[in-house]
Amino acid sequence: MIRTPSVALGRGYPLRQPSLLPFALLSAAIATSLLAQDWIAGLAIVVLWAGWHYLQPEVGPPILPLAFSAQWVQVVAGIFYYAFTGRQLPAMYQSDYRPMVLIGSGCLVALLVGLKCGTRLVKVKAVPVTRAAAFSWPVLVQLYVASVLLTGFLRALAWSIPQLTQPIIVFTYLRFGLLFLIFRRLCRPRIEWGWLTAILVGEVVLGFTGYFAEFREALVIAALALLEIFDRRQLQHWLGLGVLAVVVFVLGLLWMSIKGEYRGEFASWEFANSRLERLERVGTLASQWLDTDFTSLKADVDSMMHRLWAVYYPALALRRVPAILPHEHGALLWGAIRHVLTPRLLFPDKAAPPSDSELVRKYSGVWVAGPEQGTTIAFGYAAEAYVDFGVPWMFLPVLLYGVLMGFVYHGFLRVIRHRELAVALATIVLWLSLGQFERSWLKTLGLSGTMIIYLGGAVILIDRYLLAMPGRRGRLARAVTARPERHL
Repeated sequence: MIRTPSVALGRGYPLRQPSLLPFALLSAAIATSLLAQDWIAGLAIVVLWAGWHYLQPEVGPPILPLAFSAQWVQVVAGIFYYAFTGRQLPAMYQSDYRPMVLIGSGCLVALLVGLKCGTRLVKVKAVPVTRAAAFSWPVLVQLYVASVLLTGFLRALAWSIPQLTQPIIVFTYLRFGLLFLIFRRLCRPRIEWGWLTAILVGEVVLGFTGYFAEFREALVIAALALLEIFDRRQLQHWLGLGVLAVVVFVLGLLWMSIKGEYRGEFASWEFANSRLERLERVGTLASQWLDTDFTSLKADVDSMMHRLWAVYYPALALRRVPAILPHEHGALLWGAIRHVLTPRLLFPDKAAPPSDSELVRKYSGVWVAGPEQGTTIAFGYAAEAYVDFGVPWMFLPVLLYGVLMGFVYHGFLRVIRHRELAVALATIVLWLSLGQFERSWLKTLGLSGTMIIYLGGAVILIDRYLLAMPGRRGRLARAVTARPERHL
């Protein structure tokens, strides 16, 4: 609720001064609609404001608004790119993108309502918590270094044991939780810019030597740690987030420009198994990219924005379903649920799920790269929901998923007594679960469920073990608070 200043009137009756927020919001919506020459841009501004207004956390960083914003960008990026540059992306002239943008915005609203309802099912306040650090600084650093060293080994082990691939992969995400704890402590009581920058640079370098763009998670985690203590009156906070935003954009552009040639090198066994060789190759490709002319750079930006704006293939599917192909009446969603509920550990002979590329080929009518080329083209949960149910029933499973994740978010904060462990776990699980608009139902439900069960279960056990240590029970008993502090 937005509070407005008031002045005394007569016998102490307050007269509220009108808030400028509605006027500012309306002005921003009209201005962006005029720039984009599309009223949907104004609607998008209102949806984004609603996400940040209604999903503000009681404890910890604004993980729900940030994850919501990440999906929002993937829904409307092309419209705003055209508004500010005048350059059209292929989705604008090769498809009827507007219906899909509206459907994507509807999914965001359904997700917002679901998250809000889910968080109300569990109250965080009046929960006995301890503000004591779960780990000392030396132990935390040692655990983080060990997680970095073990990540490659665990991933190789995961693919060698098909029955345990997903759980083992999920345990590698503990590294992100430890990284968040380090960044969080480096931001309190004042920001240690030197150490924070050094660790972030190391993570980015490591991320660029992988097959996927793993450097993005480190940048997002750093942003979340900064946003948790953000003070709009502090210039250095604005500068820190501004520099981080520029770094995210530049590194994203670099990755999109070199990833094709870089990934092609993985066909060599020596290259795939030598991190030093991969780092040298990234350095060479980055140097070549820096020498590109302005025209090529604009083409790279167009390519990145086209990849980011996840509406092209879903928009083509809207044209074919149900005009050419009928709705599936829940077959895609039920197939994803059935696959998740039959883990390979207990059902080793279960069939492999269909590739996202196969869904794109069938429902969008476009022949895209697929398993034959060792890749997949994303279709997205919103497109699957439309193919399954059509409008408006497609929004119901999105809303229910939001309720589940909102319940899990506050549930972690209530069950785990070490506040920093609870915040770190909720932050990592919610970001990885909610940050992608183009992820399929199968991957969304599978990743979320596995993280909740295995990662959540592991952290709960660690929390209980630490509480059982001598001296911690008394501190916990004295730490019951009626209203938890936002930055606890």
